[in-house]
Amino acid sequence: MKRRYPSPPNPLSRREPLPWAHPKQDPTDQNLDQRLDAIIHHPSYRKSDEDPDFIQSDEARSVRLQLDYIKAELGMASQQVERCIVVFGSTRLREPHVARQELVAAEEAFQAGQEGSAQALRLAQNRLELSRFYEVGRELGRLVGQAPMPQDQKRLVVMTGGGPGAMEAANRGAFEVGAPTVGLNITLPREQYPNPYITPGLCFQFHYFSMRKLHFMKRAVALVALPGGYGTLDELFGALTLIQTRKVRPMPVVLVGEQYWKQVFNANYMKEQGHIDEEDMELFWYAESAEEAWEGIQQWHAENGQVLW
Repeated sequence: MKRRYPSPPNPLSRREPLPWAHPKQDPTDQNLDQRLDAIIHHPSYRKSDEDPDFIQSDEARSVRLQLDYIKAELGMASQQVERCIVVFGSTRLREPHVARQELVAAEEAFQAGQEGSAQALRLAQNRLELSRFYEVGRELGRLVGQAPMPQDQKRLVVMTGGGPGAMEAANRGAFEVGAPTVGLNITLPREQYPNPYITPGLCFQFHYFSMRKLHFMKRAVALVALPGGYGTLDELFGALTLIQTRKVRPMPVVLVGEQYWKQVFNANYMKEQGHIDEEDMELFWYAESAEEAWEGIQQWHAENGQVLW
């Protein structure tokens, strides 16, 4: 029986090339190749996703925001990261042994009468005092990392900003007990590196602080702030504002180091001036140890009718 239909065509090639499959040929036009080369190599001819100038332009900012969001979203979803204890704190928080070494060097400089050594000595003394909070962050990371694995495998994980100091301490504690741990880095004008205790595949680099903040809050079931500076205050006040206005569901907020935080953040004064209410004072509490912070977080969720695992 004679076949009444044509054979399926090759999906990639043709028997006869189409007219645009080769450049125009015209021996009478000596400038043809030069003009074609100028067209092909002009930035406008680049594919949009392969054009760095276009991607980095002001007009493409909305696209970059989407990319900043979705890459981390897909990465964390692929590893079932949905619930996090988010830990903030200073990048300048020293390990105790490092702080002791710096104090010895500062004392030697002071004894030698070097210029500026008195201030350097005071800073070294303060950093040694605060270095105990590095171990608090590290122990908190261990405690969270040792939390039971639920049946759905969506375990509770430590999430930080991915940098050194307090963030390193929390990631390190989780790493030391074999638990996955997340770091959300941010690109800065000066070169920086993530701390080495983040799980490969769970360290994400953001261009926009806003997208980074979104991912912190989207997965947070508790926030813990170790002593810190501008960056820590930025994250802390942003989170407290979202909770205060119920833009996000309430969650535990623990400030580790009451003496430090009461000098940096005088909430009582703001209440007395009428800028926050009495109930806003209940959005956070203080702790001195990892155990105290972790126990409070668990009790808060139990009282709220929720479980962490």
